[in-house]
Amino acid sequence: MKTTLKRPVIGISMGDPAGIGPEIIVKALNNPKIHDKCQPIVIGDAAILKKARNLLSIPLNIMPVDHPINAVNDSKTICILNGSNLPESVTSLPSPTIDTGKAMQNYIITGVNLAQNNQIDALVTCPITKTGLKIAGSKFHGHTELIADQTDTREFAMMLAGKRLKVILVSIHIPLCQVTKTLTIQNITQTIRLTQDSLIHRFGIPSPKLAVAGLNPHAGEESMFGDEEEKIITPAVDLARKQGCHIDGPLPPDTVFCHAMNGKYDAVICMYHDQGLIPFKLVHFKDGVNTTLGLPIIRTSVDHGTAYDIAWQGIADPSSLMEAIYMAAFQAENRDNSRAGK
Repeated sequence: MKTTLKRPVIGISMGDPAGIGPEIIVKALNNPKIHDKCQPIVIGDAAILKKARNLLSIPLNIMPVDHPINAVNDSKTICILNGSNLPESVTSLPSPTIDTGKAMQNYIITGVNLAQNNQIDALVTCPITKTGLKIAGSKFHGHTELIADQTDTREFAMMLAGKRLKVILVSIHIPLCQVTKTLTIQNITQTIRLTQDSLIHRFGIPSPKLAVAGLNPHAGEESMFGDEEEKIITPAVDLARKQGCHIDGPLPPDTVFCHAMNGKYDAVICMYHDQGLIPFKLVHFKDGVNTTLGLPIIRTSVDHGTAYDIAWQGIADPSSLMEAIYMAAFQAENRDNSRAGK
């Protein structure tokens, strides 16, 4: 049963309890603007969250609830669905363990189930480590692959989004030497299509303007520096254009991001991980948001890691989490408007 609360209900998975997740949650949810935009509900460990609150000396009430419908929207209260009962000593660990790995995985799975059953409107994920998932027995490299598997999603893509730049990755967490082997006309076209659909239905952009970055220097320079543009990327762009996409490319990677930041394009489709993330993090290092396209649920995430080196010192920056929460609420509202034909 879906909650009757008027604001979008946003679940926030705590991530690794030994990382900065608990701290940035407390800091973010201490901001009344968050509660104006949505009803946040943490999925995590109440004792660990209380320890973070005490560390930060922030006078918030930690309120366990057994269902999202029982949450209260009060800027002085954090509602939490308790997904583990870990000892507070785990917060001093320098790396994940079997117990923390299983806990962080459980928070994610619980959040996805809630979203699939329409008990929350979107899921925001705090940072985990791939090592933590592996220790917990998971076969997945991160949130994106785990959530895609849990929702039985075969076509998905990672978008990094900020106010000035949005980048989408055709290939994600693979070695650079394998990128050319994995690029196909099909997966590039698929990524373009997912991007267009998401910008229309979840970002409220009726006619998105897209750019595709080339793989090689100067986008191959007429195959002088590589022929992937001619053989793979250009045919994919042509096919997407025939399917109704407003798209340019392949464009030289050293200039396309500048054009996008200046408003010529709503998003840039990138061939590999660092091609997109280096320019993105240069611009949106503190406020960038990771969101997964193609899922039947809305999922956003912070664009940073667990930061064990600064965890539990009270100095972690909550900016990315706050932006992820705002974006989750924004996407939920646009999705509902799109479904209603507005």
